[in-house]
Amino acid sequence: MDNCINAKIEETRIRGQTLYVPSTEICGRTVIVTGEWIRTAEIKDEGVVEGVTVEDPESFITKLKESGLTADLFTFAQKPPEITPKYDYHWDWDNWAAIPTTCYEDWWESLPQVSRKNVRRTGRRGVVVKVVPFDDDLVRGVHRIYNSIQVRDGRLFWHYGQDFDSVRRSLATYLDRSEFIGAYLGEELIGFFKMVYVDDTATIFHIISMDQHYDKRPQNALIAKAAEVCEQKAISHLIYGKFIYGNKRRSSLVEFKRRNGFQQVNFPRYYIPLTPRGELFVRLRLYRGVSGLLPEPILYLALSCRDWYHKKISTNLTLQRNKFAGVAQR
Repeated sequence: MDNCINAKIEETRIRGQTLYVPSTEICGRTVIVTGEWIRTAEIKDEGVVEGVTVEDPESFITKLKESGLTADLFTFAQKPPEITPKYDYHWDWDNWAAIPTTCYEDWWESLPQVSRKNVRRTGRRGVVVKVVPFDDDLVRGVHRIYNSIQVRDGRLFWHYGQDFDSVRRSLATYLDRSEFIGAYLGEELIGFFKMVYVDDTATIFHIISMDQHYDKRPQNALIAKAAEVCEQKAISHLIYGKFIYGNKRRSSLVEFKRRNGFQQVNFPRYYIPLTPRGELFVRLRLYRGVSGLLPEPILYLALSCRDWYHKKISTNLTLQRNKFAGVAQR
């Protein structure tokens, strides 16, 4: 394959933050470099890249070294269903949380009774779940949901406080192969779901609902509707990020995925050092991050402290906002 090197600055989003990072085009893929202490080269938005991610790794790495990008490490994954490692590079297991969607009935019957009950509860409590177009009405509804949530999964929610245009930009990626599903209580959007089609799979980009409507279980119904849509479009699997993040094997998110029929699918991810610093990083397996290196008991203690800290910040922000609102009304 021809190498088209065009060094430039690329916009990317990491944990809700917009970053502008060095990039280049190699073999039809956009490669970006992130990180400060360890500069990591990776395929931009690798999770939604169609086809084989890197067809000829040896040639790809050679061209990466020639590109002028400064990086200590290059990483890429070998996509399922090819899960047996086939390249002679350092690798470690990565994973997906996925449900098979070729037969909706099989998935439905495999769910625990409580999960099926939650989906039915959504309809009984007046919530309508449907596929919706991407338009300003949807963006306004999502904007309202984002700004009703300050803390999510133990962290300050990065979409909280965003303006309308920022929300629209974040939702508008990969529109040509995206599907949006909304959960409505009357005319109000109380939950939404975005998935992007990748080859014969669909990847969940976002699923969220208003905390005050948790009793209606809209997220369960959104996943059920997505599974139904995937069956209609002959999509093999619906993917919801990772099943396990590092050593974090117990969490409300893991339990939510398990109860909704998601299964762990392992596949190899390769880590190729490009510098002596990258070599040390790989040898020590520091790519696993804090959640993959800390023993499970210590990890959960640290997570509990983080949850407490962010809830305290959220409470203080709420008190300050209410105080300023009271002053403004005088």
